[in-house]
Amino acid sequence: MVSEQEVLNVLQSVSGPDGKTPLPQSGAIAGLSMKEGRVYLSIGIDPARAASMEGMRAAAEKALRDMPGVTNVLVSLTAEKAAPPAGASPPRPHPHAAHSMTIPGVKHIIAVASGKGGVGKSTTAVNLALSLAAIGWRIGILDLDVFGPSLPRLLGTSDKPQLVDRRIQPLNVYGVKAMSIGFMVPEAEAVVWRGPMVTSAVQQMLRDVAWGECDCLVIDMPPGTGDTQLSLAQTVALSGAVIVSTPQDLALIDARRGVAMFNKVGVPILGVVENMSYFLCPHCGGRSEIFAHGGARHEAEKLGVPFLGEIPLTMAIREHADSGRPVVVTDPDSAYSSAYRQIAEKVRASLEYGHQHAAPKIVIG
Repeated sequence: MVSEQEVLNVLQSVSGPDGKTPLPQSGAIAGLSMKEGRVYLSIGIDPARAASMEGMRAAAEKALRDMPGVTNVLVSLTAEKAAPPAGASPPRPHPHAAHSMTIPGVKHIIAVASGKGGVGKSTTAVNLALSLAAIGWRIGILDLDVFGPSLPRLLGTSDKPQLVDRRIQPLNVYGVKAMSIGFMVPEAEAVVWRGPMVTSAVQQMLRDVAWGECDCLVIDMPPGTGDTQLSLAQTVALSGAVIVSTPQDLALIDARRGVAMFNKVGVPILGVVENMSYFLCPHCGGRSEIFAHGGARHEAEKLGVPFLGEIPLTMAIREHADSGRPVVVTDPDSAYSSAYRQIAEKVRASLEYGHQHAAPKIVIG
């Protein structure tokens, strides 16, 4: 069992932000936690010096990884600005402050998002990724829902990613490359991080994972329009976003907000998926529109974005998801798998005939 003092002793060999003072004495350690061989370290820095602090972050990470008994390490840079003096106007971001993080070998990056939780976004993201792989694309899937990662359960694996040449190797599951914070944190353990630490972790999972050659990286976003979504949109050149919603009015209000957020940051909407569109009774075959029906299609038409398709509410999809055996893999000839495959074909066609956008520059004034 690694103790806090042992970690601090090892970090004595790492210089803090001033380049001279040992990190533990520099006052820059904003957070430190250890559990069962996993070490999480957050270092507070001046946001203006974020790029020059990467060497310090990497040195701290290496020092911790070399410790006996340490199995996983996540070192994040937390960049928080002090509040401006009373009466002062907050500074405007420099118009060229945003930059595009390239991921070598990855042709397209798409976000699967929803305005609220509970609409089946993660299940849709996994089955979409596997359907894209089934129609011939090389696919990666990244779970960016840091506070509620679903990928380990949906793919039925608890394996830990390996580190090779200081790059995290994604797991290969059902023929796709997969990465999630959930592979490094037990399912029952809560991740308690502030916004800047989440942002840094997101950027690290994009930067430090060896994705290799991929036609498309599918990113399962957390629900809502918060720090993670804005950080991703500002950092990476997204090819587009898929919005998942259920048909009822309450979910559509939040889906509308999701579309508006991506429009604001210049990310094209690839389309809207209506999940839990209707229920087919497994006994009598009767159809029930539990959450109404057609709302997402009508909303897509109103917003002027493509409608990608309907996915029914069925026991089969839920049971396969809970058991870690996605329906498109275990029952590829079913009507449900066909529905996912048709959505995947529309997404692929849109990406092949569209163009990849540069990372937008978000200016709030």
